[in-house]
Amino acid sequence: MESQRCPLLEVKKNIELKTPLVKGPSQLPLSRSRLKRGPNQMEDALEPAKKRTRGVGAATKINTSRSRVPPLTTVPQTQGHTAVQKVPKKTAPRCSTAITAVLKNQKPVPAVPAQKPGPTAVPPIAGVKKPSKRPAWDLKGQLCDLNAELKRCREKSQTLDQENQQLREQLKEAQQQAKDLGTERSTLEGELARVRTQAEQGQQQLGNLSAHVLELEERLGTQEGLVQVLQKEQLELQEERRGLTTRLEEQERRLQASEAALSSSQAKVASLQQEATTQAALLAERGDRLHGLEMERRRLHNQLQELKGNIRVFCRVRPVLEGESTPSPGFLLFPPGPGGPTDPPTRLSLARSDDRRATLSGAPAPTTRHDFSFDRVFPPGSRQDEVFEEISMLVQSALDGYPVCIFAYGQTGSGKTFTMEGGPGGDPQLEGLIPRALRHLFSVAQELNGQGWTYSFVASYVEIYNETVRDLLATGTRKGPGGECEIRRAGPGSEELTITNARYVPVSCEKEVETLLHLARQNRAVARTAQNERSSRSHSVFQLQISGEHAARGLQCIAPLNLVDLAGSERLDPGLALGPGERDRLRETQAINSSLSTLGLVIMALSNKESYVPYRNSKLTYLLQNSLGGSAKMLMFVNISPLEENVSESLNSLRFASKVNQCVIGTAQANKK
Repeated sequence: MESQRCPLLEVKKNIELKTPLVKGPSQLPLSRSRLKRGPNQMEDALEPAKKRTRGVGAATKINTSRSRVPPLTTVPQTQGHTAVQKVPKKTAPRCSTAITAVLKNQKPVPAVPAQKPGPTAVPPIAGVKKPSKRPAWDLKGQLCDLNAELKRCREKSQTLDQENQQLREQLKEAQQQAKDLGTERSTLEGELARVRTQAEQGQQQLGNLSAHVLELEERLGTQEGLVQVLQKEQLELQEERRGLTTRLEEQERRLQASEAALSSSQAKVASLQQEATTQAALLAERGDRLHGLEMERRRLHNQLQELKGNIRVFCRVRPVLEGESTPSPGFLLFPPGPGGPTDPPTRLSLARSDDRRATLSGAPAPTTRHDFSFDRVFPPGSRQDEVFEEISMLVQSALDGYPVCIFAYGQTGSGKTFTMEGGPGGDPQLEGLIPRALRHLFSVAQELNGQGWTYSFVASYVEIYNETVRDLLATGTRKGPGGECEIRRAGPGSEELTITNARYVPVSCEKEVETLLHLARQNRAVARTAQNERSSRSHSVFQLQISGEHAARGLQCIAPLNLVDLAGSERLDPGLALGPGERDRLRETQAINSSLSTLGLVIMALSNKESYVPYRNSKLTYLLQNSLGGSAKMLMFVNISPLEENVSESLNSLRFASKVNQCVIGTAQANKK
């Protein structure tokens, strides 16, 4: 506000103290264009008259010069008229810097006294031709010249009067602007006073609020101290109350306190009972929801397994053992899976040379490559845990009530027993599918126990040797020829099959399963062949009967899990051992190949939806018929050797597995009651 008031005061002072800018026409400066005509030109025009007056004796001197007065403003001349620069009018409510500067720097113009014309020498104007002098005797001509000059001076005087009038109007406008600025100044000063008053009031209110805040802080501190005192008193009273409660046991007031406590306890008991009822209802609701989710999980799990196929075939190639010849490069190839190099392989390529064509033609034997495709291919470097990871969900289906059967198929020495039971020495990394599957089932059953499911497991382990069923868990007098078993139905009209004279052992932990596997490994029929020092000459079938019950909902599910280690599938000549037992080996091989052929025929009949399925053509298929039909899921491992000398048997195994892989069985159904 001070910066705006100062220019207004200066303008007002300048207007009051300065004298009028122009007093009369004689005090105004001439235009620059008018002054170009100097006194010398006028003297030249009047020089003949001077000469005449000298001769006549009347000397008249005419001085056309004017004294120079500093102009108020520069007034340029255009087309004979003088344009005067006007002072700009007020265009804003505040003082203009340009107007203030003009009015502040303007000084009073002193009055210029009238001067007599004199013989002031004025240089002639460049480019203007000097008029010729009249002769002394031409007085009339000189008079005419003087009249013309007088007319010009009058016109100039009129022009100057007009300019003077315009300057006066400008002065009035400037004075009016100064008056308006003064009025605005007064208004602004009033506003400044009002704002200052408001600021003082605000300061006063701020002071009052600060004092009130201090007062409240003091009160808060007092209240906090009081609260602390009360809390301390409350603790003391609580301690005192505990002491009084103890002493009231021997006083009459204890009865009243006990009654009050009894009433309170009854109210709490009622509240707890109501809360327990609510919790029970909530628990039942959550149990229903959890049960629904479990049923949905089982449905989706089964749907996923069906999408993968109710009959699946995996191929596993065992690694080259110590002392065996390393196969040539390119003999076995594992192309990447459909998703690229990171995807597990599903194809296998095996090269074979035709020795017969080489003998007839004399040229090197050409190589023929055979390509096979399966659900999954495990190269020689695959670990046991990787193999089980692929079948863990299938094992889970057995716990959900779906019959499951897993085979290990292949020639002697291809790693079937290693895949199913694992390696010797009890190394956890070498455990086979049977111990891993049992461990997985026990773990999942323990989790489902929290949802109301109760599971029991009963294991049996038999072998089929020369179409004879033997119990591998038999001990003592039950071992030997008298321990033969028969496959019978559990009862009239029952579809469940049992084995007479066989042990059914309930199991609930891994240690019990390890004991059974060790006993079965000792009782299994083995013999020495040309391809394996200790070759399995029988089909071993590990059966686990799974029974689940949900007592609260009255649900039951029963399903078998069959893990089968088939006997060697090689032809007679490669696996025949020399010696007196040749006829026994021949009979064993014929029985093995016959049962394997029947297994293939059963799978083909199921795939073709034939009305007759030849289950009874073999003890193996007859025992497993409830796990091979449309309500079951089946997985076959085809195990092959990586050696070139076994290429013929490997091709036979791969071709048989390819036929099985092309079969499709109907939708599986859970065995629920």
